[in-house]
Amino acid sequence: MTSTVAEREITDPAINPGDEPYFEAADQGKLLLKVCSSCGRAHHYPRSLCPFCWSTDLSWKDAAGTGEIYTYSVTRRGAGAPYCIAYVKLDEGPTMLTNIVDTDYDSIKIGQRVQVVFKRSAGGIAIPVFTPA
Repeated sequence: MTSTVAEREITDPAINPGDEPYFEAADQGKLLLKVCSSCGRAHHYPRSLCPFCWSTDLSWKDAAGTGEIYTYSVTRRGAGAPYCIAYVKLDEGPTMLTNIVDTDYDSIKIGQRVQVVFKRSAGGIAIPVFTPA
């Protein structure tokens, strides 16, 4: 059974104070990560404390926007179906919860290379999602 994404509506994300640079970059087609100056590790989602060492010494870094599928699930029933939710391990290290779009869902594989694309939410916010590379 071939199942590809229909352009389903993406709800607006909750934007926390300090997340504005992330969404401004997404609006320009760039994916940002926060990187800790204390331990040197990148993380996703953006937050004000490093999840590894609790430092507040963080900066934004451009991500390549490429990675591989760590795991995924395709929902074929219910409202807005079908769609594919996945964890993508970015080349920079962090694992990102996202959607896989613009592909035949039966062809998705763990370990498959993917690249970021941006889809608009209901309110027009650019949201990073991934498609096979």
